[in-house]
Amino acid sequence: MKWATIAAKKRILASEQGAVIKDWGGRLPIALIYPNTYHVGMSSLALQSLYSMLNARPDVVCERVFHGYRQHEHGSVPLSLETQRPLAEFSVLATTFSFELDYFNWVALLHGAGIPPLSAERDRDDPFLLAGGPAVSANPAPLAGLCDAIFIGEVEEILPRLLDALQDGLTGTRHQLLQQLAGVPGVYVPALQKADAAPQVHRQWVKDLNPYPTHTSVFTKSTEFGDMHLIEIARGCGRGCRFCLAGCLYRPPRERSAASLLEQVRLGQSIRSKIGLVSAAVSDYSQIEELVSGLQEHGMQISVSSLRVDPLPDILLSALAASGARTLTVAPEAGSERLRSAIRKPIKDQDFLDAATAASSYHFAELKLYFMIGLPGEQDDDIAAITQLVEAVAKVFRGQVVASVAAFVPKAHTPFERESMAPIHVLRERIHTLRGSLRKIGVRTKADSIPWARVQAVLARGDQRLGPVLAGLPSPSLSDWQQALQKHGLEDEQYVRARGPDEQLPWDRIGMEAARRRVGDRKRA
Repeated sequence: MKWATIAAKKRILASEQGAVIKDWGGRLPIALIYPNTYHVGMSSLALQSLYSMLNARPDVVCERVFHGYRQHEHGSVPLSLETQRPLAEFSVLATTFSFELDYFNWVALLHGAGIPPLSAERDRDDPFLLAGGPAVSANPAPLAGLCDAIFIGEVEEILPRLLDALQDGLTGTRHQLLQQLAGVPGVYVPALQKADAAPQVHRQWVKDLNPYPTHTSVFTKSTEFGDMHLIEIARGCGRGCRFCLAGCLYRPPRERSAASLLEQVRLGQSIRSKIGLVSAAVSDYSQIEELVSGLQEHGMQISVSSLRVDPLPDILLSALAASGARTLTVAPEAGSERLRSAIRKPIKDQDFLDAATAASSYHFAELKLYFMIGLPGEQDDDIAAITQLVEAVAKVFRGQVVASVAAFVPKAHTPFERESMAPIHVLRERIHTLRGSLRKIGVRTKADSIPWARVQAVLARGDQRLGPVLAGLPSPSLSDWQQALQKHGLEDEQYVRARGPDEQLPWDRIGMEAARRRVGDRKRA
């Protein structure tokens, strides 16, 4: 089985462009883990940019590790992609967490590698476990007992100092290394932190993005966006939607200059002819006309990560249509204007109808509408309003309309951080109602799993008691999760309930500055 696994990894490596393979001699070996499948992980700009930055250091060798290959299912040791080494041979395991549910995959990787998940059970012969990414930046508490250190926020400016501390500290005792890392801005070291609620670690953010290009560094066809060169054009969002973690975590909103983006395009032009523009809302980018015009002059096709209907620039729609895009995606989030205003996304129904009309004029074949159910303040009329809005859109759009529905999950550091999650029976009833009413008007509905959304809610606002629960999970299944909670005297209702205005929160030790001011604004309103 091992030789078959190694051969499979070598085939993947041979199909890539841009992979870096270094000799390990005299270098700090870091396994960069994306705890999901290769197909998902290789679409992550976080993984792509970290891989590039780490391997740019002459004294570092960085290799990728993913979850989901067959060897994990059969209990074999997980191996790195570049040189097929087991995790235990690396000095540092650096993991980027985009989603809370990937905690399960990460723990499975550790078990498969024979590395104790709980930090208290590891010694200096075990790799050092470092984590980052939006999920743990918002609330590191569930992994505090598992990770040796957690980086909070955006790492670009701090990475050289962080790597220097690792290089120096790994030659001494583990405690000395932890003390060194605790002095690096943005690094949370659970073993050295006090238990009080005052912010002790402050989120790091990059003021000027231009010196730090964020784009595809390793190209592969074996991923969702394998036909394009992904480029981050902006970071953060100034809209202030109350449910949105990304909008709070990446404040203040910042843009890259069109000139710097077009230079990145030039560098990747020989590899891909399509550019994927990535940001919280591509249509909000202030230099969109200059950027799109420049891309067209380079003969590039265009794809986008997300759009808002206010504005929806005609030049962008035209470029997408000319690039062969068949699907346009927008997110009303809520069905009624009343509820959209309450969640601070005050877009009118007419804006969506105008967007549908414009999409028809450019002959898009499919229009996807994203909604959430279970939002704070939601009423039965708001669910009915989803059907009414979708039906109105379907009447003006000359193609297939698809409604995607997900449950609202309250997230740390957002204005809704203290809200409860709607009961599971209510969410299921509303999904059932929507499916039936949308089916009658010929609209297909896609719905995320309600039980797994509830697990996500537990992890998103969980505390350190969840560490042993995660560490002892035999498999990432719903039944095993519930049994593990019960074994430790916990239940999910403790975490999905509403939090009192004066209740201490597990993530209070993390300082978000601008994000915190937004929460304060809501409390005063």
